[in-house]
Amino acid sequence: MARKPEAQDPLAQVRSLLERLNLTTAARCLPDLLAQAEGTHPAYSEFLRQLLEAEQSSRWERKLQRRRRWSKLGPPVSLEGFDWAARPQLPPQVVKELLTCRFIDEHRNVILVGRPSTGKTTVAKALGHAACAHALSVYYAPTAEVLDTLHAARADGTYRKVFRRVTTADLLILDDAGFSDLGRDAANELFRVVCARDRQRSTIVVSNLPFKQWAEFLPSPAQAVAIADRLVDDATILRFSGKSYRQPRDVHGAPLDNE
Repeated sequence: MARKPEAQDPLAQVRSLLERLNLTTAARCLPDLLAQAEGTHPAYSEFLRQLLEAEQSSRWERKLQRRRRWSKLGPPVSLEGFDWAARPQLPPQVVKELLTCRFIDEHRNVILVGRPSTGKTTVAKALGHAACAHALSVYYAPTAEVLDTLHAARADGTYRKVFRRVTTADLLILDDAGFSDLGRDAANELFRVVCARDRQRSTIVVSNLPFKQWAEFLPSPAQAVAIADRLVDDATILRFSGKSYRQPRDVHGAPLDNE
């Protein structure tokens, strides 16, 4: 006489089906949600909503983490607690508007200019993380690093791939523009990047130098004008002033007066 197949646990069957459908978070959360449902008795539709919402939230968080890793922004940066009073030329309402990322939808640029250590990179990274949270692709790097990477890519045959990554990100953040002088090849590379993104993608540029001094780190005034004109066209320009956040210290660690 043939043996009757053993009845499978319905919960195990449901979890197995969820896993086959790649709903791994729903499968993991199912026992806990069922335990809660025994006490609250939600409608079937409400129980299903909670199960699928857990799956959706988990997928969104995983995608957000991937975007952050790809961006090279580092740990999340928030402007909560930012000392706006120390930066009188920086209008908080403008920065808060930028955090909505509408400027990216409109393919407009943002230029952050001012003294070293006055919060420019902090604001730029906060905008970058906001863009990641809006499901936009971001690429952050010091300007010289981007140009060095493109130069190396020409030698190893990956130039088209790297150039595409730099020029097709929804938001490109070029930090420390003007920190070091650029040779003619590097300046031409920067011009190509700026032209490829012009009115197609948004770029944030962080620099200690005002535009009138850009000719100091570029090989010619003509290149400085050509690059700056494309970047500032319909751009939001934020100027940073005030004391440096980085306090110099003596050999014993005591702050020095840097007035």
